[in-house]
Amino acid sequence: MEYRYLPCGNQKYTDRSDFYARFILKKQLTDKALWQKFVEVYYSREDAADNGWRGEYFGKMMRGACLTYRYLPDPELYDTLLQTVVELLSAKDASGRLSTYPTTHEFCGWDLWCRKYVLVGCLYFYDICKDSALKERILGVMRDHLDYITERIGEGKTPITETSEWYGGMNSSSILEPVVQMYKLTGEPRYLAFAEYLFRVGGCKDGSVVEAVKKGVLPHEFPTTKAYETMSYFEGILALYEATGKEEYLSLTEKFADLVFQNEITLIGCAGCHGEHFDHAAVTQANDVKDKTIMQETCVTVTWIRLQERLFRATGKTAYADHVERSVLNALYGAVNLFDEPQFCKEEKKFLTGVPFDSYSPLVEARRGVGIGGFKRFASGGYYGCCACIGAAGTALYPLSSALLTEKGAVIPFYHAGEITFPFEEGELTLRAEGSLAEGKMQYVVCAAPLAQKELTFRIPAWSKGSEVLLNGEQVPFEGGVATLCRIFKEGDRLTITFTLSTEKHLLNGKAAFTYGPFVLASDQRKDDRFGEKLRLCEPLLLLPIEKEEGEEVRLLLHTEKGDRVLSDYASCGKRWTEKKSSIAVWQKIKN
Repeated sequence: MEYRYLPCGNQKYTDRSDFYARFILKKQLTDKALWQKFVEVYYSREDAADNGWRGEYFGKMMRGACLTYRYLPDPELYDTLLQTVVELLSAKDASGRLSTYPTTHEFCGWDLWCRKYVLVGCLYFYDICKDSALKERILGVMRDHLDYITERIGEGKTPITETSEWYGGMNSSSILEPVVQMYKLTGEPRYLAFAEYLFRVGGCKDGSVVEAVKKGVLPHEFPTTKAYETMSYFEGILALYEATGKEEYLSLTEKFADLVFQNEITLIGCAGCHGEHFDHAAVTQANDVKDKTIMQETCVTVTWIRLQERLFRATGKTAYADHVERSVLNALYGAVNLFDEPQFCKEEKKFLTGVPFDSYSPLVEARRGVGIGGFKRFASGGYYGCCACIGAAGTALYPLSSALLTEKGAVIPFYHAGEITFPFEEGELTLRAEGSLAEGKMQYVVCAAPLAQKELTFRIPAWSKGSEVLLNGEQVPFEGGVATLCRIFKEGDRLTITFTLSTEKHLLNGKAAFTYGPFVLASDQRKDDRFGEKLRLCEPLLLLPIEKEEGEEVRLLLHTEKGDRVLSDYASCGKRWTEKKSSIAVWQKIKN
């Protein structure tokens, strides 16, 4: 099974997914002054002063920027990324290193983590680079960069788990994924050998996470429970499967993903309610916690989205696409700082000018904008954070992966209004789409088609229990979470898919939460005069859709014994977080 992305610009959507991708493009990704700060730290080596992680910013945001370019091939964006990568390559020292730590203070703190993101960022730009000579230079610099590491780290050398004091070295071990990507590009056996070494070690000095997964150990009992870094490590194991075809790697990643989904992923599609760690959030997410500020980290959200999207492309299993959809529509879009709100910096105990993504998302009564995750100041002035850098990968990946090429045709896993052009050898197949998930209906009209039989597969979401698929007015049977049409399509063919957005009540720890199809509902203090009161729920549950306000995807009235309460989609709630009445809640207390 192999699903491939469409060429740059072949998807032109007009809905919220396009809006968010363009918002981040303009707000963040073409900011040359910001990119300059990210590169400067490779010359100043300033991370050594506090064992910092400023060196991650370049690669994290470059990945998101390159994915954004694949969806939105903007010339200004490309030129900005080109200039940034060229400046970074020139920071290589005589020994081949690209590091924000000097040689006298290397392989500690977050040094290897940052070097990982050098590889990540440059390899993603390599994929979109139009200059063959520059591509050769990038690959040459990355060889030198990685060879410096492999000559010093490994069996009989410094163990990978001894290169950081954090999380048993899991942060360093997550370099596995770009190491495998280098093997894919070069075919060099030494890179595969180093990747296999990273796998054998198991990620953590305190015990192998690989062996823990094999035994079915729950994630909150892993040798390290740091969610983001552990997910990133398993993305590397999945890359090993892609590179070698060994089923062991795929089955292990799937088992890990299932353990995390069943035990850690919350209603909004993230993990970690007590800090940024696995903590059995499937059952702790409704708990009242002392510190509501560090929970549901955006870095975790995006890494979970990336892992699930990659598993979907590797296996075709629609459950993975269901997980992506839930996380994007709720946790990710809820974290976008649409109104340029200031954000509170815990390190400096004051509000600072906001960054494009909020770092943490509340589930119990609290407000947004309470911290800048991974906050670091630059020696040249200014500051940034980890979640602000990683978010663009999520806002780009969702529309980009919404239409994919297969051996027999194409698959559409996510639904957006707009236009899609599939470039088949026999000619282009162009679809015009109208509707949305929130409306419960999508219509596709064939605008152009080749004279050849093609297979189009549409994902039927698990949350829609009564979907119907019609082709030119005739019902199309389907099963197994997909509707597949195999035919010679003709101009004017019309496909209609209807979804059932049913409401569902979730009970946990004396609280209730509600979902409407893929949308998690929340109470917003600015919209509900009785916010914070205990709910007296009626039976049967009655949630009625009503006219939504600007910025909302859905708005419903929850009927209770003490009158109706307003609920709306989580992503739209609490956006004006510096206002006095800005708290939101997914989990609300109920009165028995």
